[in-house]
Amino acid sequence: MSTYTQLLYQIVYSTKNRKRTLSKENREALFKYIWGILKNKKCHLYRINGVEDHLHIVTHIHPMVALAPLVKDIKIASSSYIKDNKLFPNFGGWQEGYAAFTYSIDAKNNLIE
Repeated sequence: MSTYTQLLYQIVYSTKNRKRTLSKENREALFKYIWGILKNKKCHLYRINGVEDHLHIVTHIHPMVALAPLVKDIKIASSSYIKDNKLFPNFGGWQEGYAAFTYSIDAKNNLIE
């Protein structure tokens, strides 16, 4: 028998001190980079978006991946990517914590909150 899971999470986290540093023109590059991190961890990205001071990620998490280390890896890697590529000049890092919410999908693939 195969393993089947549908573990959907919405992950939300902010810039440090909620500083409005994530300018619109470079967010797309950041989103693509985060998508690559999730893909490498066998997670499926459904949606990523954000504004100047926070991000929302809706993703299926592979059953062998734990939430807290995943978020930590995304935050560490994306912070380095932002700084190395000078995407957001005033970016000072991510906040210490995060929020995560689970969702279910019904038989017709409708999201149940």
